[in-house]
Amino acid sequence: MSANLSSDTVMAALKEVKLPGANVDIVSIKLVGDVQVSGGQVRIIIVKTSEKDETIEGVRQAVVDKVSSLSGVLSVEVDVDDRSAPKKKAPTGPHGQSSDPYADRRPLPGVAKIIAVASAKGGVGKSSVAVNLALSLKEKGHKVGLLDADVYGPSVPTMLAMSEGPQVTQDKKILPVQSHGLQVISMGLMMAPDQPVIWRGPLVFSAIKQFLKDVQWTDLDYLVVDLPPGTGDAQLTLVQQVPLSGVVMVTTPQEVALTDVRRGIRMFEQIEVPVLGIVENMSYFACPGCGQEHDIFGRGGGAEVAEAYKLPLLSAIPIDSAIRKGGDEGKPAALIEGSAAREAFMGLADRVIELAVSPT
Repeated sequence: MSANLSSDTVMAALKEVKLPGANVDIVSIKLVGDVQVSGGQVRIIIVKTSEKDETIEGVRQAVVDKVSSLSGVLSVEVDVDDRSAPKKKAPTGPHGQSSDPYADRRPLPGVAKIIAVASAKGGVGKSSVAVNLALSLKEKGHKVGLLDADVYGPSVPTMLAMSEGPQVTQDKKILPVQSHGLQVISMGLMMAPDQPVIWRGPLVFSAIKQFLKDVQWTDLDYLVVDLPPGTGDAQLTLVQQVPLSGVVMVTTPQEVALTDVRRGIRMFEQIEVPVLGIVENMSYFACPGCGQEHDIFGRGGGAEVAEAYKLPLLSAIPIDSAIRKGGDEGKPAALIEGSAAREAFMGLADRVIELAVSPT
């Protein structure tokens, strides 16, 4: 038996065991409940909360393989402490809904204002707007966080060239990852790049709730939230958990996008969340050769919707290769001096600063 074998050496080895399909170790996310070493016999407790059975089984087997390879280990016993039993349900109304869907809503510690960036339709450049808005707010001297709530299609890590996963404190708080002066959290930082998220609605609710309540945001003037497309679970979860200072609605000039953005505006109106205004993305293309502006996807649709709902048009962002290139290479357009996109995003940041309300 090795004289160096101890619970500490076993725990150190377990820090090299990754959660299947994710870029975090099982010690950091508190899956290891206890380690006992007696002679060459090792007993380990794995704590199950919301993980799938197959995930825990994968962890259990990886633990056995890892610890068995240590010098002095004669046997390894891995037990599972299942804490995933359903909790007592909150009071519900006559149709099963919560009697108070906003009962858990609280301001976030360390965050002054929360700005959601939304679109009822995919493919309109919402994430590009969210990333560049956050960076523009930071460029104007504010402390800014960026929460990628697009659980199914997290693109923020790619746009910011991020690969490092978050760390977890002893009291189970998630530390956001620093990038370009932003505090950032995203599901994409916790999974392999090609790993799909195949979740039903309740798991999306849990993930967004954890990102809001368990992340240790520090002294933020603004937290920008990149919402997924649509008007469903993610949007309702956000509104029910935290008070928002406003929503920025993103669209393109095309009628197919404008129809959906109208639905999005009405949704936020119905749940009494202030919509700050409209961003018309891909508004026009300024030809660098001839200097003329070309309306590739039409133009003015965002202004028409804004006028119809008595909202301001916050910005008309041109089609700029700096946005595409920056999104692919992790060099966002808001940081590229002299680009037309930077000027538009800086103007957008000014309007958000002007219009964002203090949460109540």
